[in-house]
Amino acid sequence: MPAPTPEQDRAADLVFGARRELADRYVAHLAGSGIVRGLIGPREVPRLWDRHVLNCAVVEELIPESARVADVGSGAGLPGLTLAIARPDLRVDLIEPLERRVQWLTEVIEDLGLEHVRVHRDRAENLADVVDVDVVTSRAVSALTTLVPWSVPLLHGEGRMLAIKGRSAAEEIAKAEKVIRRAGGGNAVVLTAGRELLPEPTTVVAIDVGSVGGRIGPGGSGR
Repeated sequence: MPAPTPEQDRAADLVFGARRELADRYVAHLAGSGIVRGLIGPREVPRLWDRHVLNCAVVEELIPESARVADVGSGAGLPGLTLAIARPDLRVDLIEPLERRVQWLTEVIEDLGLEHVRVHRDRAENLADVVDVDVVTSRAVSALTTLVPWSVPLLHGEGRMLAIKGRSAAEEIAKAEKVIRRAGGGNAVVLTAGRELLPEPTTVVAIDVGSVGGRIGPGGSGR
């Protein structure tokens, strides 16, 4: 398992708190069976802590206490499993259509004892009648023009979409304005997470749907 740098070690302690040991075991899964079974590329092993796990886990600061969360295109559990480890108060639904990824996620969830996590083997656009959440997350799944119609229906008229993006986040919002409005989304903004923990904070596109404040309130850690 790749060892974190002293800076990453401190950040992991702050993000995961008393559940840091679970985060270590998750990274071991990624670096082991995750590589063998093709969920993570071998070249990503040295960057698992900073580029993947911590980059995703800091998004927890944008999620309110006791929220219901759906992670679209969960893949190797990024960000869904990192959020579930950091925040035991959340109820997390991982949405992933590929069987081999679903099997791996199921094995990791069972090994870590994450009873507040469920896995759905399906596409997000097929699950609006099954999944009803407060927050929808995603990372490296698709452009907003495609991602918004997949994600917003899972909020059932009220909630928040949080999509981890790169430097072109503002451009994606501009291109997706009509799609966002058509789907029922309201204000779309670029936020950062982990500013005080990471040398490169995580860029997140946040799209509010309905009266978000009345249903899920402000973001904050539930640890």
